[in-house]
Amino acid sequence: MRRLLLSNDDGVHAPGLRALHDALVSHARLRVVAPDRDKSGASNSLTLSRPLSLTAMENGFYSVDGTPADCVYLGVNGVWNEKPDLVISGINHGGNLGDDVLYSGTVAAAMEGRNLGMAAIAMSLVGHRHFDTAGRVAASLVGAAEQLSLPPRSLLNVNVPDLPWDEIRGFRVTRLGYRGPAGSPQEVRDPRGKVSWWIAPLSKNADDGPDTDFAAVEAGFVSITPLQTDLTRHAAIADVEGWLDVLT
Repeated sequence: MRRLLLSNDDGVHAPGLRALHDALVSHARLRVVAPDRDKSGASNSLTLSRPLSLTAMENGFYSVDGTPADCVYLGVNGVWNEKPDLVISGINHGGNLGDDVLYSGTVAAAMEGRNLGMAAIAMSLVGHRHFDTAGRVAASLVGAAEQLSLPPRSLLNVNVPDLPWDEIRGFRVTRLGYRGPAGSPQEVRDPRGKVSWWIAPLSKNADDGPDTDFAAVEAGFVSITPLQTDLTRHAAIADVEGWLDVLT
């Protein structure tokens, strides 16, 4: 039976993580290692300034006082002898669409698994209700994972519409869309007049064309986007080399 490592960024007590576990427990041997609290937006950060605590919970999950990437690092290279065959991160409470992937702890956990040599999938529900639907999608993908061959340092980013299973229209392979520039931070004051700031809500989509993840989810399809960890803009290398010639 395949060995799966499950993690997330919403924390070890999140309903989405439990839904993912319950959907996959009959399909594989599971190990669950997740942050001890909500670490949404942690991206790929690792904790380097102190040691990490790995705590066994009554339900068999493990919590870590660190980031999603910390959790996957320990889950793959930590106290267990057996390495997983596949890392699945999620089910996130809310979508990870377009340039959300740059900030997402959910995607970062999957990316850490990929960086450590594991096949990896990031799972998100674009909403907060139908985790059972996303769980069924995860089970379907795991069942077919052995037939998928991705290039090195690649992973899948999966976003599931917040719909009952029988209303899902199918699956689409998509590219990332992107949002417009972020809005201004929101000022708040406590009762003593001290000023703090909230990061602004998500901006409107700047690119949600028909082949994007945004469009697929809006139309009721599960979006599956292949991602790569190489952020190099290869098409721009010649332009930058030409620019350096001008400088010299």
